[in-house]
Amino acid sequence: MNYTIKEFAKKFHTTEHTVRYYTDIELLPCQRDSQNRRIFDDTSANWMQTITCLKKCGTPLKEIKKYCHLCHLEESEENLKARYQIISDQRKKARQKAQEAQATAAYMDQKAKHYEDILNGQIPDDTNPRAWN
Repeated sequence: MNYTIKEFAKKFHTTEHTVRYYTDIELLPCQRDSQNRRIFDDTSANWMQTITCLKKCGTPLKEIKKYCHLCHLEESEENLKARYQIISDQRKKARQKAQEAQATAAYMDQKAKHYEDILNGQIPDDTNPRAWN
C-alpha cells in the first residue's frame, strides 16, 4: 500500500514536518512520484515503526541513525551484534518505563479510590486539605 506524506504522518501520529525531516536525513526511505512528491510504502512503514519505537524508548536521534546505518550495511556477525546491542539496550529501557508507568498507575488507582470513598461517604471527609493530598 502507498501513502502520501499526510496519510503517513497521520498513520504514525506525527507531523508531516517530522516525516520530511526523517527522509531528508535518510532515516526513512521513500519513493517520489512524477511530481517529486514523497510516496511511502510498507517498507517505509516498517522503518517508521522502528524509528517510532526507538524514539518512545528515549533513544537519541544519533543512536537511531547509527542503528539505521547498521541495517543498511552487509550483514556480518559484528554488524548483527551491534544492532542487537542497540535493540537490547532500548528494550531494557522500555521495560523499565513500563514498570514505572505501572507503579504510577497503581498509585493513581489508590488515590482515585480514596476520593471515590470520600465522595460516596464511605470515609469521613477530612477538611484538612493536606490530608487529601
